[in-house]
Amino acid sequence: MPDVQAVISHLQARVTELEARIAIRDLVSDYCHGFDKRDYARFLAIWWPDCLWDIGPPFGKFEGHEGIHKAIHEVLWPAWSESHHLSTNLVIKFHDAENATSVCDVDCVGTLAGETQCQIVGATYEDVLQARDGQWKIQQRKVQIHYFNPVPGTRLVQPA
Repeated sequence: MPDVQAVISHLQARVTELEARIAIRDLVSDYCHGFDKRDYARFLAIWWPDCLWDIGPPFGKFEGHEGIHKAIHEVLWPAWSESHHLSTNLVIKFHDAENATSVCDVDCVGTLAGETQCQIVGATYEDVLQARDGQWKIQQRKVQIHYFNPVPGTRLVQPA
């Protein structure tokens, strides 16, 4: 006969991991929605105050909430008049109950400020995630941009 307490402990650990997976998936979605809808509060809420966002060339590295503010308000949002992130292939690896890493791919379609031609960006996000007081957030995100290209002859327009 199985040890009831061991079975309960095992089930509790599995439920905790499932809840963490959902929370981490929500971070990935909130990044996309916050950025694209220009909802700074939503975007900032996914990052720990001591975070690092390494966007890489041509944008750079940004540390802490102050760096996130600078990246969004002084670099990225002024550069894009419109953007639409699509993230996929999320893989999460737990190192313990409070530390995880994840990787996902992203395509972003948008229009750079002052231009009408559509741009497409393909990248991979590698995240270091931490749970503090039961809440998961991004501690570090490294962005590897694979391509950043115009789509000649294509404009983003609303349907008629």
